[in-house]
Amino acid sequence: MQPKYLLVAIISAVSALPSEKLHIWQPPNPTDRRSPCPMLNTLANHGFLPRNGVNVSLDDLITGLSESINLAAAATETPGEIALTTSTTGNASTFNLDDLDKHHILEHDASLSRNDFYFGDDHTFNRTIWGQTLTHFPNRTISFANAAAARSDRIAAAAAVNPQFNMTATEQTNSYFESALYMGVFGNLTTGNAVTKFVEILFTQERLPYQEGWRKSTQEITFDNLVYLVSQLTAAA
Repeated sequence: MQPKYLLVAIISAVSALPSEKLHIWQPPNPTDRRSPCPMLNTLANHGFLPRNGVNVSLDDLITGLSESINLAAAATETPGEIALTTSTTGNASTFNLDDLDKHHILEHDASLSRNDFYFGDDHTFNRTIWGQTLTHFPNRTISFANAAAARSDRIAAAAAVNPQFNMTATEQTNSYFESALYMGVFGNLTTGNAVTKFVEILFTQERLPYQEGWRKSTQEITFDNLVYLVSQLTAAA
């Protein structure tokens, strides 16, 4: 490789990394607020959102999701506005991450990694439930069929044990958008094939897998990209 091309490659690789000082991963302190959403928790752990999980604004979400995973503002605005309706901050323009624990707003039954609200803790990572999800991801990458099976089987499993199971059609659709997001962030916006190890790190450690070689997409992830991924997931279900 000629020196000038090597230099370009190095600059490109470094620019894809987060700022070492601003976005290094740190586990939350005992007083920090966290949500039922592993992606939002991950961004707080990296400082893309307030590390204490307090007083998160819509602008914080848009900027944080753009800088961390290259998610388009239009894909963040609607769920962000819904998140604000959970606010307990006394300021309608901000919310705390644990405000999102509220049932049937954004949080829903049949999470891939959390228990249902009925059982008393819809907030904390549940290793048993995640272990059941992980059985659907036996390969290095996750296909649309793998991801769809994990989602549909988790819904069936939750419905079988929760006497108050209630997942609306909107919530089921939203759950597929959640799967579409990890497929797009850690895979390909056309073919899916999310890297299993990257997805597992997100869910189990709530960090972005920079150390393992992941870099955010150079292509902005738009709402239309997510709609396409959802269509592939539902077709594979």
